[in-house]
Amino acid sequence: MKILSVVGARPNFMKVAPLHRLLLFKEGIDAKVIHTGQHYDERMSDIFFRQLELPEPDIFLGVGSGSHAVQTSKIMVKFEKVVDDENPDLVIVVGDVNSTVACTLVAKKKHVKVAHIEAGLRSFDRKMPEEINRIVTDSISDLLFVTEESGEKNLQNEGIKNHKIKMVGNVMIDSLLHFQTKSQKLKVLEKLGVEKNNYGLVTLHRPSNVDDEQSLSQALEILQKVSKRIPLVFPIHPRTYKNARKYGLDSYLDNNKKIIVTDPQGYLEFLNLMENARVVITDSGGIQEETTFLKVPCLTLRDNTERPITVEKGSNTLLPMDKQQIINKVEEVLEGKYKRGEVPHLWDGKAANRIVNVLLN
Repeated sequence: MKILSVVGARPNFMKVAPLHRLLLFKEGIDAKVIHTGQHYDERMSDIFFRQLELPEPDIFLGVGSGSHAVQTSKIMVKFEKVVDDENPDLVIVVGDVNSTVACTLVAKKKHVKVAHIEAGLRSFDRKMPEEINRIVTDSISDLLFVTEESGEKNLQNEGIKNHKIKMVGNVMIDSLLHFQTKSQKLKVLEKLGVEKNNYGLVTLHRPSNVDDEQSLSQALEILQKVSKRIPLVFPIHPRTYKNARKYGLDSYLDNNKKIIVTDPQGYLEFLNLMENARVVITDSGGIQEETTFLKVPCLTLRDNTERPITVEKGSNTLLPMDKQQIINKVEEVLEGKYKRGEVPHLWDGKAANRIVNVLLN
């Protein structure tokens, strides 16, 4: 059986790595990794292949950035040639980025089966491009690997047959557990001059938070306020950095020694920062899951989440971009009054094994 696993953006690598490691050693499986190049920055892409012990991608499409239509169409044109040349039995896609939906569409029109890892997640906000990618991908995939109960229910409500839906757990946690010891040995905190359990970790990259001048200004003002209570480490996304400069919001970043701005971090470095943080402030999806597993308080600056289990059972809280609400929640964390949370069912580091067993059977 020939299997093509598609990666394109940073979160994809952590999901494909544990699965690809297993597939490489299965007799009768010819497994290849296709990197679309949706994230092409060295710090956002290449370093992940090295750190996650993935071999160089078998095929690199190098599509680069562009609008959603431009990027999706470029991926489709280039991936179609790959499918023609490779003639795979199965294409594995992960997550909810443009590479996910583009390669799914190509594979299905070529009558190739598709397995979607992290299926069924819904924010119910169709203004988010990721939500459209999820819905389209799930509607035509042949196997849907689910991380949490809400995913199963969402797919059933959308008319997906039960035999296609497989509850397997979370492959992100497979990667976290596999690399946790290696990550813990790094001297990241020393280099940044912060102490364990005495800093907040920040990531902001969603267009709704960083593309609009007013939204970004409000977000940076809130961080400035929070930094008066606890130092913040802020690995800044290229998009966020570019917009801060564009709108003349440099002072929020340059004139505050309590906000330590860094380049985007490698997977191991970021895992170290996450595990040792007192609180994480983010708008990311995957970080909600990782902090839930680590039981680190996570404040997600969004009105909704496609990962409700992180709020219902985990250590995540959804918050609007409201200064006082965020400050109050940070105080709750610092005073030791924040919820502890629990690790969801099947988030045990064995999700990739379950996926491979389904594929082989």
